[in-house]
Amino acid sequence: MKIDDLGLWLSGAAKAQRDLGALFEAFCLELRRRGSVINRASLGLEGLDPEIGGMRYTWEDDAVRHTSVPRAGVVQSASYQNSPMRIVDETDRPFRQRLDSEQPMPVLEELRQTGATDYAMFPMPFIDKTRSAVIAYSTPSPSGFGEEELRQIELATDLFSPYAERQVLRQIAVDLLDVYVGPHTGRRIIEGHVERGDVETIEAAIWLADLRGFTRRSESSAIKDVLKGLNAWLEAMVTPIHEHEGEVLKFIGDAILAIFPIGPERSGRAACEAALAAAEGACRRVDEVNRTRVEKGLWPLEFGLSLHFGEVAYGNIGAPRRLDFTVIGAAVNQASRLQDLSKQLRRRVVISGTFSGYTKGQLTPLGIHRLRDIAEPQSVYGLPAETGAG
Repeated sequence: MKIDDLGLWLSGAAKAQRDLGALFEAFCLELRRRGSVINRASLGLEGLDPEIGGMRYTWEDDAVRHTSVPRAGVVQSASYQNSPMRIVDETDRPFRQRLDSEQPMPVLEELRQTGATDYAMFPMPFIDKTRSAVIAYSTPSPSGFGEEELRQIELATDLFSPYAERQVLRQIAVDLLDVYVGPHTGRRIIEGHVERGDVETIEAAIWLADLRGFTRRSESSAIKDVLKGLNAWLEAMVTPIHEHEGEVLKFIGDAILAIFPIGPERSGRAACEAALAAAEGACRRVDEVNRTRVEKGLWPLEFGLSLHFGEVAYGNIGAPRRLDFTVIGAAVNQASRLQDLSKQLRRRVVISGTFSGYTKGQLTPLGIHRLRDIAEPQSVYGLPAETGAG
C-alpha cells in the first residue's frame, strides 16, 4: 500500500465531492485501489446538536450508509462504554484488535462473525479535541493488517482529518444557529447577513404567546418544577409552529415570538392558515400536557396567544458586538397589545381583524376593542371551539 501522493489526491477529490459521505466513499475506494485490504470502514464524528450526538458514515460493499446517533444517554450507554471508541476517546491513541477468537466488545464480535479478522481505530487529529472523531477499519484478510499497512492507514487518516473537520465545524455552526435562532434566520446568518441594520421588509403572520402566572409560580414553587413546566409549555408551543413551517424568533422569558412569513411559495392566506393551524395544535397539546400535570398534582399551564398579520422589519438590530435577529414594527406592537387583551377577554387565542381576513375558517367575533397605543379600535376574533381558557 502506497500513499505518497494521497494528500494531493484528497485535495482534488474534496473539490469534486462536497458531501462528506461521498468524499469518505471515494477515500475508502482509493485506499483499496492503492493496495489496502480493508473491506469496511466507519467514520464517527460528534457534533453539537442537542438531539443528535453524532453521525456515522459506514463504508461497506462499496457504498456508504449514513446514520445519526441520539445524544441522550449515549456516553452512559453500554454500547459506548464497552466499545473501542470509548478507549480511543479516553487515550487519544489508536486501538487495534485481532479477531481470531470470540470478542467481549459487541461491535468487534459482530465484525468477527461477518468474517473480519482484524480491526483498527484511529483518532483524527482535530484542532478541537473535546469531541469524538475517529475512523475504524476492518479486513477479512487471513493474515489481518500488516504493521506497515497500519502505519500507512494511520497516515491516510491524518490526511483525511482536515476535510472531515471543516465539514463538522460547518455542521456545528448550522446546527447551533438552527437551534438558537431558527432555520430560516440561521440560513440568512450563514449566508452573510450579519451587519447591524441589515434588515428587509417582509409580510408575515405574527404569533406572540405568553405563559400566565409564571412569575407567581416561580416564587412559590421549586425551581426544578418551574423549569419542567416552562419546558413542557415551550415544547407544546414550538412543536406545532415547526410542523407548520413557522419560525420561532425568540423566547422572551416565558413568552414566544414567532412568524410565518409569506414567500414565493406561500401567500398571505397560506401563512395565516398555517399560523392558525399551529395555534389550534398548540391548544390541543397543552390540554394533553395539563391532563398529565393535573393527575400528578401539578399546576396547569395557562397562556394567552395573539395572531396578527402585517408588514415587519426583519433583520439585525443591536450593539456592535451583540446583535439580535428579530422583527420590529407596528404590526409586532399590535400583536403585543392584542396578546395583553387575551387575559381580559379570558381567551387563550385572540386574533386580529386583519389576520381573520386571510383565513377561510369560521372565527368567533369578540367585539371591537381599543388597544393600548393603537389609534383605531380593532375588531378581535377567537377560536370557535376554544376550551380551557384561563
